[in-house]
Amino acid sequence: MQVGTAKPMLWPIVEENRFQITWVHECLQAPRWQETMTNNYYEPREAVDPDDRERSLMQRLPDVLAHAGTHAPAIAKQLDQIDPQTITSRAALASIPVLRKSDLLSQQHAFRQDNDQRAGSERTTAFGGFSTIGWGEALRVFASPGPIYEPEGARKDYWGFARALFAAGFRPQGLIHNCFSYHFTPAGSMMETAGHALGCTVFPGGTGQTEQQVAAMVDLQPDGYTGTPSFLRIIVEKAEEMGIQLPVKRALFSGEAFPPSLCAWFAKRGIVGYEAYGSADLGMVAYETEAREGLVLNEDMVLEIVRPGTSEPVADGEVGEVVITTFNPDYPLVRFGTGDLSAVLPGQSPCGRTNTRIKGWMGRADQTTKVRGMFVHPGQVDQIVRRHPEISKARLEIRGEMGNDTMVLKVVAPDSSPALLNTVADTVRELTKLRAQVEPAEPGSLPNDGKVIDDQRSYE
Repeated sequence: MQVGTAKPMLWPIVEENRFQITWVHECLQAPRWQETMTNNYYEPREAVDPDDRERSLMQRLPDVLAHAGTHAPAIAKQLDQIDPQTITSRAALASIPVLRKSDLLSQQHAFRQDNDQRAGSERTTAFGGFSTIGWGEALRVFASPGPIYEPEGARKDYWGFARALFAAGFRPQGLIHNCFSYHFTPAGSMMETAGHALGCTVFPGGTGQTEQQVAAMVDLQPDGYTGTPSFLRIIVEKAEEMGIQLPVKRALFSGEAFPPSLCAWFAKRGIVGYEAYGSADLGMVAYETEAREGLVLNEDMVLEIVRPGTSEPVADGEVGEVVITTFNPDYPLVRFGTGDLSAVLPGQSPCGRTNTRIKGWMGRADQTTKVRGMFVHPGQVDQIVRRHPEISKARLEIRGEMGNDTMVLKVVAPDSSPALLNTVADTVRELTKLRAQVEPAEPGSLPNDGKVIDDQRSYE
């Protein structure tokens, strides 16, 4: 692969007697780690001249959009009256309306409830018209809260996390203890497919069963962990109770914030942790490197920071909503608003990687928050209140620090009996899949600030 040239790395080949475009894409092919890795980078192009990278992205963008509009009807609707071949700059890209997760959810629901649409392809009925692949072409399908369904294509490292593993110190022929969930959501598969692309073996630990996790680590001696930082902390604390020294020396975390205080907590125990930021819709978006200065953007996507609630990009350095256009030909989301807040950092990373850096996760553009790897939505608090008419007002408080957080639901009700509070706690667990303490609150004691979720955690 030639690095440092403006040559586009993605181009369409129309095969005779076929109606779909086959995409030839150097980085989307299964990486041969013996050939592509260097001592410093997963791929040499991580250090390509940034101007060359930008030219390549803008040269590839029209064909990426054309493919998406041709094979994904929901993207065609998003591109209505827009000629993809005219989208050759960031200014032109900004003319396309931002697609937000709520739009993705409502579109999928609409297709599934429409009997006429149900007669069509699963690309529309299951994925709301955003996917270009269906059953047989997709290896797996996952469900995120909503539910929103996402496909996993057949390419190795489909979700793009191998680059983050490498930056975190993982190397071929290692054993990774993967404690992300393997059911419904794609996090387990994200790390497993990345580990395989890197040339590692993966133990599918999943979540829960803390003592068994400790026992497996003692037996198998993995030197790496993937999962949330809060769960590794639980495992480490259990091992300490048992008088056991775990073999894990490095970790790649995602699904939760990883503040410096928690990084230091692990470092004291001989574990070097890094974080990666991604989503079930986009895969890996950005990752931490040894420089510890922000998160470096993944390759094969365009990042914008927009003013929350709008489609308007903000100036570099200003905090706004992360918006991504991914060059994934199977699930080609265009100007997808993640709902997460961040800002572009000036300059290049001291580690030598030249792609754009962001400050990392800086909160949500709405009140949606993440607790122990699970999103909690304001709508879920509303559902709890609707199930219990006795409650006139409720406010969910997230307390503690990352890796050791708790949920407390404060409720205003005429009769705040233990029986009611226990029943409400059961409802919280049913709807959010998380435990919460339910506390009574006096009428008028909850702030009149429009918040139904108050994240009080420390991110220092």
